[in-house]
Amino acid sequence: MHAYRTHTCGALRASDAGQTARLSGWVHRKRDHGGLLFIDLRDHYGLTQCVIPAGSEVFSSADALRPESVITVTGEVVAREAGTVNDKLPTGAIELRVKALEVQSHAEVLPIQVAGDQEFPEDLRLRYRFLDLRREKQHRNMLLRAGVIASIRRRMIEQGFVEYQTPILTASSPEGARDFLVPSRNHPGTFYALPQAPQQFKQLAMVAGFDRYFQIAPCFRDEASRADRSPGEFYQLDFEMSFVTQEDVFAAIEPVMEGIFVEFGGGRKVTPAPFPRIPYDTAMLDYGSDKPDLRNPLKITDVTESFRESGFGLFSKVVAGGGIVRAIPAPGAADRPRGFFDKLNEWARAEGAGGLGYIQFAAEGAKGPIAKNLEAERVEAIRAACNLQPGDAVFFAAGKKDETPKFAGKVRTKLGEELGLIAQDEFRFCWIVDFPMYELNEETGQVDFSHNPFSMPQGGLEALNSMNPLDIKAFQYDIVCNGIELSSGAIRNHRPDIMIRAFEIAGYTAQTVEERFGGMLNAFRYGAPPHGGSAPGIDRMVMLLADEPNIREVILFPLNQQGQDLMMGAPAAVEPARLKELSIKLDLPPAKGAAAPKAS
Repeated sequence: MHAYRTHTCGALRASDAGQTARLSGWVHRKRDHGGLLFIDLRDHYGLTQCVIPAGSEVFSSADALRPESVITVTGEVVAREAGTVNDKLPTGAIELRVKALEVQSHAEVLPIQVAGDQEFPEDLRLRYRFLDLRREKQHRNMLLRAGVIASIRRRMIEQGFVEYQTPILTASSPEGARDFLVPSRNHPGTFYALPQAPQQFKQLAMVAGFDRYFQIAPCFRDEASRADRSPGEFYQLDFEMSFVTQEDVFAAIEPVMEGIFVEFGGGRKVTPAPFPRIPYDTAMLDYGSDKPDLRNPLKITDVTESFRESGFGLFSKVVAGGGIVRAIPAPGAADRPRGFFDKLNEWARAEGAGGLGYIQFAAEGAKGPIAKNLEAERVEAIRAACNLQPGDAVFFAAGKKDETPKFAGKVRTKLGEELGLIAQDEFRFCWIVDFPMYELNEETGQVDFSHNPFSMPQGGLEALNSMNPLDIKAFQYDIVCNGIELSSGAIRNHRPDIMIRAFEIAGYTAQTVEERFGGMLNAFRYGAPPHGGSAPGIDRMVMLLADEPNIREVILFPLNQQGQDLMMGAPAAVEPARLKELSIKLDLPPAKGAAAPKAS
């Protein structure tokens, strides 16, 4: 007999009754039922109930066990009596009558409980992540993640893609976030960068003639944590294709995405391919977001002209000053109590807005503060534009052109939630296309890339030379599911002359481009195919499939919100000798709470 187990803790069934079996695992629960000691023994595969009678020679050692101690038990598999069968457990038709017990490892008093559904502070869970991962939900999430990745690999290979690995130590590039830097010992004063994405390397793979590349790629970005973004590192399905149009890229990845969400979605409805294509400008107008949640049926309408030189002075002044007004419908809300509208008004103020105006289209006519001051024909024009019926209401967002669409999008989401309009148990996909090539940097006021700097501008070199940069669209696209951006991608800029001009508009000299991207530019000068790709985020896909609001719940060993590994103690200080070896001297900021130096 094997030293540790003949079966796993999830394997035994009624057909095994009468056999002698050996199991190893963790003590999940203990229950003393007066003369019988029950131990639920757990391993990676499941849970088996073990029974030890009071007269057994192993009873005292079993009784002394703490939860999560690791043991090996040997005994007879016995069918449970009809009234004690546990239909919720795969092994619920049997139990193991223990005859021998060996303690492999004693557990100390637990800082967090494994059994049960008790909630614990996240920092405590992350410090003892090895215990947290023993809990059923966390364990299930990791298995889901592994299954998703295995399925992705199979589906990509079936689509004709080949998996390659790109470097982890590379050069810094402008990907939109800060790099993690690695000092070079052999080249003092120089640094490698961990890749924010394998962008240049996968394009170089296309130049090298590999045609269809993919990789489950680790990416590293020194950026703040969010519920849908893990600080430090994340993984993505990185892929690239040669001699393709934008539609070819969509056609290649849509069956993979649809298939994954059908396979692991637990019967939830999935948007069938081809996914809807929504231009960026349309998305911002209709949904107030470039990652719209299409489970929400509400659409925003521009009603700026209805308030121009109108009787409602507040919005009339906004429009006269170059601002806009957006209307967000609220079907069936006209008869809601006054508290409903007051609550939304308070929410809007908390979001930084002056308030949230509205009109109620009751059976007896339009009501509300705006309706009282706005000409009747303008009220009717708004009703018609928003396709509102008696019993509906409409809310308004008014202000600057660059701020109001986003706030209107927040109002749309809030109303969808408050009115119960967001469809449940669905995965609604779409592509956002025709992104602006450039945008104004909010901090510097300078023209900057809005997305991937290596994208092909629509119209090519002629557009770059003749158009206002802020009017140029790019062959850039995002794939969005349920309001979460899963991927950014593009048809790439494969011509050196177009690339140099594109970077010049964003403030980079030709010399700078040569210095920073010389490897790729040089490769393009020797014949580069038109190519494009994308990179759906693995973590976000699993987050959606697991129905987890926080991305850290689907990552094996995540950092906390401050980018710290509480379990391993990273980041940590390095001894002076190691810093000297790397030719590094520290210039640390003053410790928090330290007194400021006095002026001399």
